[in-house]
Amino acid sequence: MNRKVFNLFLTLILTIVFINYFGLSATAKAQSNHPAGQCTGGQTQWKIHDANRPKPPVVVPAVESTSTQAGKAPSDAVVLFDGKDLTNWCSMNGDAAKWIVTSDGVMEATPGSGYIRTKQNFGNMQLHIEWAAPKKVEGSGQGRGNSGVFLMGTYEIQVLDSYQNETYSDGQASAVYGQIPPMVNACRPPGEWQTYDIIFHRPIFNCEKKLVAPARVTVIQNGVLVHDNVAIKGPTNWQQNQPYSYHRSKLPLSLQDHGNPVRYRNIWIRELPDPEERGIVRKELTLGDKLLEKYAGDYEFGRNNILKVVKDENGLVVVPPGRQSFDIFASSETLFFSKFVDVTITFQVNAAGEVEGMVYNLSGSDMKATRVK
Repeated sequence: MNRKVFNLFLTLILTIVFINYFGLSATAKAQSNHPAGQCTGGQTQWKIHDANRPKPPVVVPAVESTSTQAGKAPSDAVVLFDGKDLTNWCSMNGDAAKWIVTSDGVMEATPGSGYIRTKQNFGNMQLHIEWAAPKKVEGSGQGRGNSGVFLMGTYEIQVLDSYQNETYSDGQASAVYGQIPPMVNACRPPGEWQTYDIIFHRPIFNCEKKLVAPARVTVIQNGVLVHDNVAIKGPTNWQQNQPYSYHRSKLPLSLQDHGNPVRYRNIWIRELPDPEERGIVRKELTLGDKLLEKYAGDYEFGRNNILKVVKDENGLVVVPPGRQSFDIFASSETLFFSKFVDVTITFQVNAAGEVEGMVYNLSGSDMKATRVK
């Protein structure tokens, strides 16, 4: 072997050794930076067929609806309407809902009654909802059996009698309104029950309230896939394209009164874990502005130690003395929690409905504060 060939051979060997050594070292280092249980290159802490791996929880599946009988929600669902009453719903300002519940267990949008919303807030979800346009056909286009399902009160999946009814494509039944037409028209005739099964992932905003990832939605109408994990472009509106603006990670579901007596039944939601909350699903409510304004004010801990509660467009914000402010979220009419600080706040209300103070719980320790008049 001459020297030139030998040098080429030696260079090749050294290159292979270099790649293997430093490549493996880098891989090992990268893997060591991932906590146990997190996915690393497609691997987890669990071995194949590992008997110690946690088992999925048992859920009793839903019972399918029929043309005349509403079905039953799965055992782990939040049931929003089961044919009995509107306990879980209110008008948009928090007053009692003005829709009617009929004797056959259906809720109906009475013209002029206004939108209704859930009292509970939702983010990522699996939503099942059934609706029926009026059997008597009146009007055409957008004037025929019109309503809407508003995810987080912001992103509309259109409800419309689109059976042999011409209208613009991004406004027909199951469209992401004004943005994305369904892949097919899967509507049944007017008067018949239609189903939407919706998988929704909320938009994600960073700590600076800037959009990181858009909302995404999958919709199955009457057993037919009409949207396959499509990205929603922003809030849905009539003849408007609006960019995303920051909002909370959970908001109410709302239903539209568009002047047509559209009927609904068998509405339930399975909340999906939110990565931002490390898989925790926590009940969250939207309270009326009047109640939130009542809680806003100054609260005194000891002498001249003032904590402020401020109402803004998204809810309540706590401003501790000398510390960074943070949002709080309602889990009942008086109990609030933070998602990023280990704090719960229970507002104390007297028999006359006046807010007298609060109990501020920080990491398990209670501190009482008096409302400053």
